Amino acid sequence: MACSLPLLLTDDLQVDAPSGICSADAALVAALQRGSEAAFRALVEQYQDRIYGTVFSLLQNAEEAEDVAQEVFVEVYQTIARFRGEATLGTWLYRLATSRALKSLRKARAQKRFAFLTSLLSQPDNPRPDNIRPEPPDHAHPLALLEAQQQLQLLRVQVARLPEQQQVAFLLRHEQDLSYEQIAAVLGTSLSAVESLLFRARQTLRKRLQPHFRHA
Repeated sequence: MACSLPLLLTDDLQVDAPSGICSADAALVAALQRGSEAAFRALVEQYQDRIYGTVFSLLQNAEEAEDVAQEVFVEVYQTIARFRGEATLGTWLYRLATSRALKSLRKARAQKRFAFLTSLLSQPDNPRPDNIRPEPPDHAHPLALLEAQQQLQLLRVQVARLPEQQQVAFLLRHEQDLSYEQIAAVLGTSLSAVESLLFRARQTLRKRLQPHFRHA
């Protein structure tokens, strides 16, 4: 991940970068830790599109993705004093983004299950009322591995069915174009674990798609 620094910070201070973080990020972090509003605006401008894209890839809902992305930057503002540069600033932000997005997904799924059970118990004579019929999956994925809309829709569904860690690794690799090393840092795991996650994700997708498409 390339390091960049808005011009408004270049004369703000000069610092020695801790291991794992480039000097530009170190300067930005130092300014943030001093409470600089200009530094915070620079951080948002620099990372907001990537953070939103990561969150949207998992949530597939623009409004929810905007809310979660805002929460990520609020969390950064509130916790930047504890940032010590063990990872790059971008990696830390990706980690916060994926963590909050997955938490939002789990909460939404739990709410849907609770709503379904509540409706089912309240209407015992109608095991599948119209108002609780399961909705078709809608997991839009901008990575167009398959050209036809029908094929793309199937890919969307199958990516969303992957285990969480595999899904996040797959999206960070193919949606955000992160390196294996960056994904390992985001997930807090080893490089070999990332390789295994991506291998299993691709194998699963290939196995599920091959019966439907000749070139899957």
